[in-house]
Amino acid sequence: MPASHPAIQKARWYDCSVKVTIAFADDELYRRVKVQAAASGRQVRDIVEEALAAWLERAEETEDVAASMEALVEYGSAGGIDASRFFDRMVNEGRVSYEPD
Repeated sequence: MPASHPAIQKARWYDCSVKVTIAFADDELYRRVKVQAAASGRQVRDIVEEALAAWLERAEETEDVAASMEALVEYGSAGGIDASRFFDRMVNEGRVSYEPD
């Protein structure tokens, strides 16, 4: 197909939906999903989209936590301290005062 073909023009992520065929290896899983989708008045594709979005969110959170931990290790290696220790030291040195509520 030439690049100007209408099907190629439409297949942009930002202006169309993408169709995917999923072949469930577990027929029982598919039946259970279908029953739950019907019981909630939703389509299987909605359930699959929701599950994939949740899966991606968890993956991104896991990456964020790993990156944060790496940053903390690097910060500690460079002589950094956590905020509570920093503020305790500032109070003890008389640089700041702390008054409870």
